[in-house]
Amino acid sequence: MEALIRWQHPRLGLLMPDHFLPAAEESGLIVPIGQQVLEMACSQIKQWLAQEVPVKRVAVNLSGRQFWEEDLAGMITGTLANYGLTTKHFELEVTESVVMGTVAAASRVLRELHDLGMDIALDDFGTGYSSLYYLKELPIDILKIDKSFITQIPDDRDSTTIVATVASLAHGLGMRVVVEGVETLRQLKTVMGFGCEQVQGYYFSRPISPEEVSALLKAGRFPFADKIPKLV
Repeated sequence: MEALIRWQHPRLGLLMPDHFLPAAEESGLIVPIGQQVLEMACSQIKQWLAQEVPVKRVAVNLSGRQFWEEDLAGMITGTLANYGLTTKHFELEVTESVVMGTVAAASRVLRELHDLGMDIALDDFGTGYSSLYYLKELPIDILKIDKSFITQIPDDRDSTTIVATVASLAHGLGMRVVVEGVETLRQLKTVMGFGCEQVQGYYFSRPISPEEVSALLKAGRFPFADKIPKLV
């Protein structure tokens, strides 16, 4: 599972992150917002565990400001401890823009988190000034290929080649690959053919509430199994 943030505005209705996160980042409000997201994710995981809902891990995104907060590892582990959770319940996602230009410093922060047992995912790969150098230097477990490359595959040869190459590179570096934005069966078959371990996208489901997650997973079977093709 991945924790997604939305704002239920009293006048404008449900707002997507791009409507308010840039302003939150600029003003510094992203730090308390990020802490609230972490708290809510911990509370939900604790509830799922108590209900025996088989959710293994929840991915939480870190903003740039959060990432460079003093004692980030202490804050995260302290929050987890308050809810009786361990680092095995969490996966942390950072974007390229957070680590670009400060690879040595970012590596120290990520290494501290990684040594605590957290999986680290590099999100939206390919949308910034991607560097093969930081893929080698940073303790990254998961590479997430941005949905902008997935929209046109398999019809667009260049996009398909890029996805295949990035997947092969990541696997060669010992990383798992997550593909974002999969919306069609053809896209799914293509990325499965590249050995990508996980996918996200509307082909399986739009974002759903924690209550819907509980109902689906407690049904006793993977709810989207019939949408997964068998490759020969």
